[in-house]
Amino acid sequence: MARKKKKTEESDTKKKNEDFSEDFDIDFEEDLDLEEELNLLDTDDIEAGIEVKEELIDKDEERKQLYLSCGIHIGTKLLTGDARRFIYRQTNYGLYVIDLTQTDERLQIAAKFLSKYVEEGSDRVIVTSVRRYGKEPVKKFCQVLGCRAITTRFIPGSLTNPIIDTYIKDASVVVIIDPHADKVILREAKLARIPVVSLFDTDDTLTGIDLAIPANNRGKKALGLAFWLLARQIMLELGKISSEDEFPHTLEDFTSKIVPVYRQEQ
Repeated sequence: MARKKKKTEESDTKKKNEDFSEDFDIDFEEDLDLEEELNLLDTDDIEAGIEVKEELIDKDEERKQLYLSCGIHIGTKLLTGDARRFIYRQTNYGLYVIDLTQTDERLQIAAKFLSKYVEEGSDRVIVTSVRRYGKEPVKKFCQVLGCRAITTRFIPGSLTNPIIDTYIKDASVVVIIDPHADKVILREAKLARIPVVSLFDTDDTLTGIDLAIPANNRGKKALGLAFWLLARQIMLELGKISSEDEFPHTLEDFTSKIVPVYRQEQ
């Protein structure tokens, strides 16, 4: 009897997973050429070769379309064991698709966490990016919330050595874009026992990261969207705005204006 009940439960679980797959499905229906592949990585034209068939479950339609149009769900062709939990599926083209429900949920959690540390003009929240597309979003985010932005080379010892000029004694939390590119400050924050919040792509690992936000951390539109949503939600958590519509900054304000070299030559 117990065995029969277990089989029934497994069958129900399998059916629910199949139903979810039918509700949200993104396909690459044909092979893409080099230009289209670059478009996907830069997410300047993320809709190339992608057809959205169904709505994202339990999410506002406008928010879902915003996520998809900015390509925040597009991962890489590599998948680490740590990232497996955040994956919705793999496309025919070989790219891993990030589960947007987890991205949305963790953006909310990160905003609630960071709102406890954000103080106008203080160095409690350090936000940094080595990636070129991440510098503008980081600067705007820190300008809006009054955090400390580091968009140039991070000086080793700035979080651990109080005798150097660049030491930041009030650092309470570090926000990074890419665990690979920002590995110096990630390693140092671990030594200083400072919690780290990071965007997390499919080829990243969780070593040293306390709160991961699964998202495309290479595309400029995806990065702009992540920091725009994070800044807006933190403002809501702090009570500085009463609704999302009151946020005075646009997505474009947070998006890098750098034009890729291959597009400049066209």
